[in-house]
Amino acid sequence: MASSKSLMNLLTFTFGSAIGFFVCYLLFSIILEEQVKIQPHILHNDPHGQHSADTDNNQLQGQMNFNADSGQHKDENKNIAEGLYQKVKILCWVMTGPQNLEKKAKHVKATWAQRCNKILFMSSEENKDFPTVGLETKEGRDQLYWKTIKAFQYVYDHYFDDADWFMKADDDTYVILDNLRWLLSRYSPEQPIYFGRRFKPYVKQGYMSGGAGYVLSKEALKRFVAAFKTNKCSHSSSIEDLALGKCMEIINVEAGDSRDTSGRETFHPFVPEHHLIRGYLPKTFWYWNYNYYPAVEGPGCCSDLAVSFHYVDSVTMYHLEYLIYHLRPYGYSYRYNPDLAKNPEEQSKNEALEDNQKLKQKVSEN
Repeated sequence: MASSKSLMNLLTFTFGSAIGFFVCYLLFSIILEEQVKIQPHILHNDPHGQHSADTDNNQLQGQMNFNADSGQHKDENKNIAEGLYQKVKILCWVMTGPQNLEKKAKHVKATWAQRCNKILFMSSEENKDFPTVGLETKEGRDQLYWKTIKAFQYVYDHYFDDADWFMKADDDTYVILDNLRWLLSRYSPEQPIYFGRRFKPYVKQGYMSGGAGYVLSKEALKRFVAAFKTNKCSHSSSIEDLALGKCMEIINVEAGDSRDTSGRETFHPFVPEHHLIRGYLPKTFWYWNYNYYPAVEGPGCCSDLAVSFHYVDSVTMYHLEYLIYHLRPYGYSYRYNPDLAKNPEEQSKNEALEDNQKLKQKVSEN
């Protein structure tokens, strides 16, 4: 009798423990799932590692046409931007893969890529419908530098005479081409130089962040391609941006200063909120030790003429497109002239002259 009672107690304990374990498992699963949902942009403390944003949980099913309301901007004066489009010709090539054409690349194609003088999407395999250039490489992070080498070689062989500058971007990078043209307009494409977000470790002159994108002058591209033919450079590492930076130093291509005339950064390795919100990036994060120039936290982080942001998911791609090219505050005329930022007296004088000219024009019309 005692033994059967003990057996019953054991069975009851075992069954109760199993039920308790199962309930705890369900509760923990729900809690962890909710945490993942509310923290989609976890940043790992590795400048060359994969970030959670790479999974692009925030996906769109289709593209959006942001030029449908172009009539609202018909009165805008785009003479300067249109003049730079003809004067500073930029070929953009976007690093992508077969698995990202629908998730990421098509949203790049629908937004900022339309402002490149020439746009190419580079993948491991050709896709004639999208289209993509097939580089005949494998996919994976360890293949990024191979894809970069082959992409620049392809561009040199087929489009060298069609552009002055050659921009590499990822399929989760947003680029403001008009601001990039302003930056590049102060330099000659015949100068051996390249620009991006400048990091400082491992390379004496620094190197450019791969995620924020970087742009090579015509001369820099020529030297880069030639360096692999003469064995001055080789596939020394799978870390694309660092390996390219080492090669650039070897072939005497200058790592240019891409900050604006106020000393603010224009290329950004993260989405705007990571730079703009104080305390978002912990001080133990790699980013603070990698910047070539002192990094600023908060609103002073970013130039009004920002060029790029990285880890931009498909939804944020359209957020930025709207905020940059469509949203306008009523009653304001954009007056900031970066070329005069270091001489406020001259800027004020020019603004006064513009106001006088507008006033005279109104008087003559009346």
